[in-house]
Amino acid sequence: MASYKKFALVTGGSRRIGASISRRLHRSGINIMIHYRHSKDDAVALQSELNNIRKNSAFVVQADFLEPESYEYTISETIQSFGGMDFLINNASSYYPTKIGNISLAQWEDLISTNLKTPLFLSQCAATYLKKTKGAIVNITDAHIQNPKEGYSVYSIAKSGLSTLTKSLAKDLGPDIRVNAVAPGAIIWPDNKQEFDKIYRENVINNTALRRIGEPDDVAKAVEYLLLNAPFVTGETINVDGGSW
Repeated sequence: MASYKKFALVTGGSRRIGASISRRLHRSGINIMIHYRHSKDDAVALQSELNNIRKNSAFVVQADFLEPESYEYTISETIQSFGGMDFLINNASSYYPTKIGNISLAQWEDLISTNLKTPLFLSQCAATYLKKTKGAIVNITDAHIQNPKEGYSVYSIAKSGLSTLTKSLAKDLGPDIRVNAVAPGAIIWPDNKQEFDKIYRENVINNTALRRIGEPDDVAKAVEYLLLNAPFVTGETINVDGGSW
């Protein structure tokens, strides 16, 4: 078992925004459990990177959150590895279009489970341990849920639910556990290059007050603030979107 200091579980923590969150929190002296679903190579590489900086400060756990037993398993693995838990960052997400007329039950189950069901049940499983450490939860929502993108109804429903869940958990888990959210805007383009082509990207940038996209570390800094420097903040959402209304 690793020596226990401060510890965070970052779901989807091996790539993109999740990896930036893992690195940023690690630089703050926090030990990191990196969760991954399919990206084993990325997770192991990041684990090695962090452990080269500070020995036994990073572990990995594989879990498919479509499986009900994955919630207890993931929390159990983190506690077994580190001996305690201070922070939970619900970052893992599925994102793809679901156009009315062609929405399948499998798509519904995937998007709702990953973006809404999983944060709820992971938070529930982690609550006992977070209460002991006066810990905190940060959910990663979406800055565009107030003006949802056409063709993404199920994803938008799930992220809207996560925004409401953030406030609900803040009340249900207080005063011992703080719960907040970070809502990214245009931070890093999705992998679907065909849909997010040059014209689409230019339109997004032109509708952003800062006329540029952000960096994954912009989100990570907001997460760091809510976990480490906001002891009187709970039930709130920080938009990291460059001014997109």
